[in-house]
Amino acid sequence: MKAVKKKPAKRAAKRPAPKKAAATPATRAATRPDVPLSRPIRVLVAKPGLDGHDRGAKVVAAALRDAGMEVIYTGLHQTPEMIVAAAVQEDVDVVGLSILSGAHMTLFPRVAALLKDAGRADVLVTGGGIIPKEDIASLGKQGVGKLFGPGTPTGDLIAYIRSWAQQHLRP
Repeated sequence: MKAVKKKPAKRAAKRPAPKKAAATPATRAATRPDVPLSRPIRVLVAKPGLDGHDRGAKVVAAALRDAGMEVIYTGLHQTPEMIVAAAVQEDVDVVGLSILSGAHMTLFPRVAALLKDAGRADVLVTGGGIIPKEDIASLGKQGVGKLFGPGTPTGDLIAYIRSWAQQHLRP
């Protein structure tokens, strides 16, 4: 019997490993905070004004809860005064407003001003809804935090709140 030499199998060219996205302060704080907080972040989610669509607010509230935050959902048709009273009573760190009615230029600054008047200027006011980019910039100049539009992954909001908490809350 004649020995047959086997040809070595051709190896496929090795593909380079995919590059990982650069870590940002928000993603680092969301995944591995340097100093863990000694308590959960407390978030109040509110629907101010006459807007009756709360599906998005409920999805956000559930995502924040699932991320380990304590969430208080106020429900529909809240006035800025009601929102601030609940925020002070519940001793929250963050107020998230969901506004689809177009009243964002009135409601965000009003809630922020009432929080300041109540001695709680330390509370982050953030939120989302149908808000034009130029209005987002204007609200940011007035001290409102990052605002999120429709379709934003809830992970982005969670990362933002965690990053803010790492910078502003005591461990």
